[in-house]
Amino acid sequence: MAVDRWLLEQHESGKHSPTLRFYTWSPPAISLGYHQKKYPEYWQNLRTNLTGQGEKLDLVRRPSGGRAVLHQGDLTYAVVTSGLVGSRIQVYAKICEFLIQGWRSLGVELNYGQAGRGYIHNPNCFGTATGADLVLANGSKLIGSAQLRRGEAILQHGSILLDPDTDLFKQVFGKDAFTPVQLLQNFHQETVIEALIVAACDVFNMQIEVQPLSETEWKEILNHC
Repeated sequence: MAVDRWLLEQHESGKHSPTLRFYTWSPPAISLGYHQKKYPEYWQNLRTNLTGQGEKLDLVRRPSGGRAVLHQGDLTYAVVTSGLVGSRIQVYAKICEFLIQGWRSLGVELNYGQAGRGYIHNPNCFGTATGADLVLANGSKLIGSAQLRRGEAILQHGSILLDPDTDLFKQVFGKDAFTPVQLLQNFHQETVIEALIVAACDVFNMQIEVQPLSETEWKEILNHC
């Protein structure tokens, strides 16, 4: 997510074009919202046995807001752009359109969540679904998103639950935590990314140019952390 923040700053200063990015997490980690102060103390010492090695769950802080997200079995997307006008929720809708259209091409209909401000009392991002989040027909939350603005430049990134481990979710959020939706048995990660790229090109009327970060850029990002 340090890359997301760096890309936003580069775009704000005119040094980098708009960006669409996808990535996963290894080992699993919990990301806290930028303003999130309350979370269970035991999160600082959590370990996962998913790989059989008892790896410690990293606890990191996002540059954007929202509640805690367990990054395991998920696909993270990031959009860095500018020139979008309207309220925060209107900008969410403009960016989320490529997510809705991409999943629709895979036969999955998504709608916006309905939760109000009560979400701030829940440390778990996927425990509630606000108007900035996307849910399945049965109300299960599939995509949680958050934003950060720098002038006219916007970073919106979010987590797409594809193949979460239910036991790990309960270990992090408690035995009464929700059961996250599992989609990987029907949709492979590469298939989802391809569908979302096609949708983004259509929605944003753009062409994608794959451009890996250079060694110099990686050094700059690491020094910026």
